[in-house]
Amino acid sequence: MSSTAKHNNRLIHETSPYLLQHAHNPVNWYPWGEEALLLAKKEDKPILISIGYAACHWCHVMERESFEDEATAAIMNEYFINIKIDREERPDIDHIYMDAVQAMTGSGGWPLNVFLTPDTKPFYGGTYFPPVRAHNRPSWKEVLLGLYKAYTEKRDEIDQQAEKLTQHLQSSNAFGQQANTTGWVMAAETIEDIAANMLKQADTEWGGFGHAPKFPQTQTIRYLLRHFHFHGDAAAKKQALLSLDKMIDGGIYDQLGGGFARYSTDTEWLAPHFEKMLYDNALIVMAMCEAYAITKSNKYARAIHETLSFVERELMHADGGFYSALDADSEGVEGKFYTWSLQEIEEVLGEEAELFCAYYDITEEGNWEETNILRVKMQPADFAAANGFTETAWLEKLATSKTILRQRRDQRVRPLLDDKHLLGWNALMNSAYGQAYAVLGDNRYRVIAEKNIQFLEQSFSKAENGRWFHTCKEGKAGIPAFLDDYAYLIQAYIQLQEITGKGNYLLKAKELLELVNLYFSEEKTGFYFYTMEGQADIIVRKKEVYDGATPSGNAVMAANLQYLGRVFDRKDWLDRMHQVLAGLGQAVVKHPTSFGVWAMVMQAELAGWKEVALMGPGAGIYLPQVLERFSPNKILQTEETKEWEFPLLAGKMPKDGKVLFYICQNFACSDYTTDKIVDFLANV
Repeated sequence: MSSTAKHNNRLIHETSPYLLQHAHNPVNWYPWGEEALLLAKKEDKPILISIGYAACHWCHVMERESFEDEATAAIMNEYFINIKIDREERPDIDHIYMDAVQAMTGSGGWPLNVFLTPDTKPFYGGTYFPPVRAHNRPSWKEVLLGLYKAYTEKRDEIDQQAEKLTQHLQSSNAFGQQANTTGWVMAAETIEDIAANMLKQADTEWGGFGHAPKFPQTQTIRYLLRHFHFHGDAAAKKQALLSLDKMIDGGIYDQLGGGFARYSTDTEWLAPHFEKMLYDNALIVMAMCEAYAITKSNKYARAIHETLSFVERELMHADGGFYSALDADSEGVEGKFYTWSLQEIEEVLGEEAELFCAYYDITEEGNWEETNILRVKMQPADFAAANGFTETAWLEKLATSKTILRQRRDQRVRPLLDDKHLLGWNALMNSAYGQAYAVLGDNRYRVIAEKNIQFLEQSFSKAENGRWFHTCKEGKAGIPAFLDDYAYLIQAYIQLQEITGKGNYLLKAKELLELVNLYFSEEKTGFYFYTMEGQADIIVRKKEVYDGATPSGNAVMAANLQYLGRVFDRKDWLDRMHQVLAGLGQAVVKHPTSFGVWAMVMQAELAGWKEVALMGPGAGIYLPQVLERFSPNKILQTEETKEWEFPLLAGKMPKDGKVLFYICQNFACSDYTTDKIVDFLANV
């Protein structure tokens, strides 16, 4: 096979760990950018984009089987312009072409391999392709040769398919354009219907929602916890707590080191897809914080502490930034770092092994693929009682054994660390630390949250125009921030103000919200585009409304409008929040597990908001007591905020040097003195 052009693999100059994994493939990979796109037009070649991420198991498999194979690479280099994309660096591109593949095939996933015309319009795609025909899938070589043949011999058909797909992407992005006359009904039945529709999908035996593979669905869990809080729905609370309990007891949770894997491949939460993502752990910590605030159960406190200890040990930079993920694989085997044989545990723990193995379901034959994933089948209090211990003594004994085994595990080949920092994911973890401080009172968590925000401001912020970057590695920031980045960052600033009393954080949130309104708005509908105005390298400017692995940026922006609209007395922001809720019509009510954050915005609007002000010198000492109490729909400000900048505080500064507490609801305020703190907290 002769080559019309020779190109070198260009990925060696990238910073993304995923792209660097492919930097030595014989494929002439390009990063997404002008050089590759211009070359495709110049040579009139189809573009292959292959999208994945560093912790992706099947991405590694396809790389070993196909992208490292010289013969396969020769076909790719001869007939295509090959572009590798880290979906975490360019989620905007991933969203567009994932939608295209789902439209073509009915499913999606990673690796995502999509073929484009030279003007970047998709005409064919899929996920993993094997090196030889198998499982009703054509081989990768067959796909490559077949598509090249079609491109050269049936170009008109290819162009028509590409145009049709592009039109589909544009039309499917047009939701909200028509005025919605039904909107959403701000009534108790709406909130009840959402909860009922969530519970219809509930697995009442093993927790969670739907069938395997099972994802945490933390937004659904939080909605149900709040539904119990506001309406006393025992079934909602039971399912939410069951879901968290089964995950904490399961193999999806790292029983030795803390932290959660991305999802479970089975209904029992035993066998995870072993990659650990920063965002999953942030979102689960938030849900566990709300569960702890409601129940005060030590189970949730332990899991929060253990998960954040894992984050600090394995995902935190010394400067306060959080890394992105840990790979599922080590030594080419998925889960090898986390699994155990009975013999190895007996060797390490000696006489302590028998009880340890009984507690964690460790057997000779193994509980998963002839090895063992640690999981809990009997609660510690019950197991302790059955074996002659107090619960406290058993947990102490367990902690010692876990430390010994973790030290042994640390000698193994570790999974790859994806050491890039992503703005949005850092902001989610920042909010998780803020909530953990609020409910547990551990001052370290507040310190880490404030250190992290300083890192983000120094590393991601482009001060001259107020815009931020999406990704940063080794001090080098790049790629303009997306809607999710800003939405989560605003949320983090709101949380930081609540836990510190520092009003400057709210002013930064306000500034960012105004920036998003300026550069991301679709004025007619009130929704926000995923990408900033003026971005030229995408064929569709998408609007994302569904909760995926991370919350919808539009939904989080609705929550931000809801909160900041009240703080700054901006009716236009509150009107916009209602407009986008109406734009989704009844979709949230009918399919709430796909719209969990939207559902919580509706829930909060119906339940009503309490505005809490702690005013006067030294009022901040009462802040921890207010934070500890579960009250999801409160706006909290203290004496460190300046009353002339915040309408809620106007005229409320005590003149006699005393501390006063105000609770305002429906435009009326009640004040309390410090000796009435119990009454005050009862009303929050």
